[in-house]
Amino acid sequence: MMNKNGLNVILLKIVLALLVWPAVLMLTGEAKAAPTVVPVKDAAFNVNAGMVDNLKMYVGKKITITLDSGNVFTGLVKEVGNHLVHLEKLEGKEYFDALILIEQITAIESRFREMVR
Repeated sequence: MMNKNGLNVILLKIVLALLVWPAVLMLTGEAKAAPTVVPVKDAAFNVNAGMVDNLKMYVGKKITITLDSGNVFTGLVKEVGNHLVHLEKLEGKEYFDALILIEQITAIESRFREMVR
């Protein structure tokens, strides 16, 4: 049978462990680096070039295209011609591609920054 002092020591250890454990968890959480925003490599628009040249810089990359009609397409630029752009792997329309008349494009969007942890 355990004496009263032995029981008190065990209870004290349990209480200390319960008090210290949350502090340890908070310290490990604070030790992690905060996420930072960094530029995406090769992301650039050239305001002195035309739409065709800007689209060509994004071959193989994901962009969003807005048309005169207001329709919006997001996908990977597969190929850019003089009058048409081939957008593949459309978001929200899996297994679909689009062939878009460049003259009807009013805007293109691309990710220029991303979070790094």
